[in-house]
Amino acid sequence: MLQLIVGLVLFIGMHSVSIISRPWRDAMAARLGEWPWRIVYSVVSLVGIVLVVRGYAAARLDPVVLWAPPGWTHHIAMLLMLFAFPALFAAYLPGRIQATLKHPMLVAVKTWALAHLITNGTLAALLLFGGFLAWAVVDRISLKRRSQGPMVQAPASKANDIIAVVAGLVTYVVFLFWLHGALFGVALVTR
Repeated sequence: MLQLIVGLVLFIGMHSVSIISRPWRDAMAARLGEWPWRIVYSVVSLVGIVLVVRGYAAARLDPVVLWAPPGWTHHIAMLLMLFAFPALFAAYLPGRIQATLKHPMLVAVKTWALAHLITNGTLAALLLFGGFLAWAVVDRISLKRRSQGPMVQAPASKANDIIAVVAGLVTYVVFLFWLHGALFGVALVTR
């Protein structure tokens, strides 16, 4: 469990630098240089995500069960994820979806976290998915009071919404039938 917690602190902590102090983030980038700062940011985030994955996998071997979610929550989670994947792609594809959601990456993270919280009743799941949900809510609130840094995006196009939806649905199907089981050991669809 310690690995999971340390990983969450590193990953979410690095992703919270702009929430806590955008001037400090900009000062660090100016002192180190933009690319060295991005490398440090990426390395710390990568170490964090590796620890999160390893820690969560270890916690699943001896889970601390807090509640037993009803079976129907899996259907709600699958429906929520149907919206999460297109929102994730819309974050990088300027169009009507992005304009409507304002911050589609945060919408995707909140949706993903909620979908997984309602289907997992363990302490590790509460820490992992609850941590990401809380972070995304705080980040969204903070974006009302601060400017967002530049984001790499595709050029604006009317086709971007179609691309986001199609790419999101294809990714959803791949995760549903293969990738979720291959990556996380939890098959969503049994054959």
